[in-house]
Formats: sequence, structure tokens, C-alpha cells
Amino acid sequence: MMPYQLRPARTLFACLLIVGVVPARAALPDEIQVYLDDLNDAGRYSLQMHLNATPSGVAQPDYPGESVAAGGQRATAEFAYGVTPDLEAGLYVPLVRESFGGLRLPGLKLRLKWVPLRPPENASGTFLGLNGELAQVQHQFDSASRAFELRPILGWRNPDWMVAVNPVLEFPLEGPDRHQAPDFSPSFKVARTLAAGISTGAEYYAELGAVNQFDRLGQQKHTLYWAIDIDRSPWNVNFGIGRGLTAVTDRWTVKAIVNIPLGQ
Repeated sequence: MMPYQLRPARTLFACLLIVGVVPARAALPDEIQVYLDDLNDAGRYSLQMHLNATPSGVAQPDYPGESVAAGGQRATAEFAYGVTPDLEAGLYVPLVRESFGGLRLPGLKLRLKWVPLRPPENASGTFLGLNGELAQVQHQFDSASRAFELRPILGWRNPDWMVAVNPVLEFPLEGPDRHQAPDFSPSFKVARTLAAGISTGAEYYAELGAVNQFDRLGQQKHTLYWAIDIDRSPWNVNFGIGRGLTAVTDRWTVKAIVNIPLGQ
């Protein structure tokens, strides 16, 4: 069974690498989430809307010409398709409204999410997986217009608690940092079940710099969110309010993710 599961994963990852199209370095916060073990069933489609805004943020760009998140809003449509019981493909189409009111389509992002180990629905256990993303975005939204992101997925759940971590590696494929070590951007989520289909807890996102030499603490980005998840399958919503913990981090960010089933 395992060789059959590995073959499509390797093949599709290779196809994405050939295509060469995912924003790295978090300059474009089009999606703010910790990846878990959720997947579409094989042959099923879904649409997930990522909505977030930065009412109070850092106005100073990280590089010349950057479109900063402060005062802007983002709406990203994520289309997903279940390829096999363990493999899902996705396409992101972000739309950004900048602080001065202009609308932009920054680029496109493709992903593959593979979760070969996960507990049965409503059961306790560990889940493990891997998500790979490729993107092409405008320079205003990322210093590396073309980049690859590798996101391991590790977690555990029972009826009362869920814990997950994504130790993300971001590889610029062009731009001034393309020959340097990848950036390390870990994220973490812990949630407590309050009632059937409702849980709440914390999400944490960081940008620490290159893996071989982390930035100084004052130059790192750290954001802590309070989040609530409402699951009314096949519909579900994640809502969160984030507070930046360092001077170079956006002070306040609000986000929502709405899953819309298609082709059911």
C-alpha cells in the first residue's frame, strides 16, 4: 500500500517543480493558518476563502518597493481537489486591497498536501504530513518573486485537545537571497474543545530568518493569535485576532477562513 501512496506524491511534486510557480518570506499574508490533517476525499472539490486585514501594522517596507500589509485587506480563494485519500492539490488566487485603496492580483500559488498518517475521524491519535507550495508573485509582494515552501505537518488530537506544529522552510528561487540558506518560519496551534464542533485556543506564527543564522530577536517577527474554530461539516470557519510581539511585526491582524464545499 505504501509504494502506491508514495508514487503519486513524488510525481505531482515533480510536476509542480517543473511548472515553477508560492510566496516566500511572508511578505504577502494571503493565508494565515496552521496546517492540520484535513483533506478532501478523493475526487471531491472545495473552496476555502481566506480573509484577513491589518488595521494597525508596520508602515516601513522591508525592501524598496514593497507593498506593506498595514492598512490593507486580503481575500484569497483556495480551490482544492482530493487526488487520493492521502493527497490533495490546491490553487490559491489572492486579491489585495492596499492601504491607499488600490486592488491588485499579486500572482498565483500551487500546493500539494500529503498526509499519510492520520487518525480516523473523531478518533484520537497522531497525524504527520507534508505540504509543498510553489508561487509566482509580483515583486511588490515578495522580494523573491518565485519561491518554494516546504511545510512539515506534525500534530496530535483527542476529543478534548488538538496540538499541531508546522516548521516551515522557505526557499527563494530568484532575487537577492536565492543562493542563501532557507528561511525558518515555524507556526504552532493548540485548541481546546468547548462543545461539539466548537474549539478555541492559540495560534503562533514566527519569522526567524535563515536557518544557518537567525535574525536578532528585535528583527524577528512573532505574532500570537486567539482563534476559534466552528465546524458544521461540510462547512467550517476559523476566526482569529493576532497581536504582534516585536516592533517589526504588524501590531494587529484579523483573519477568517471559511470552507465552502463544492461538488458534494
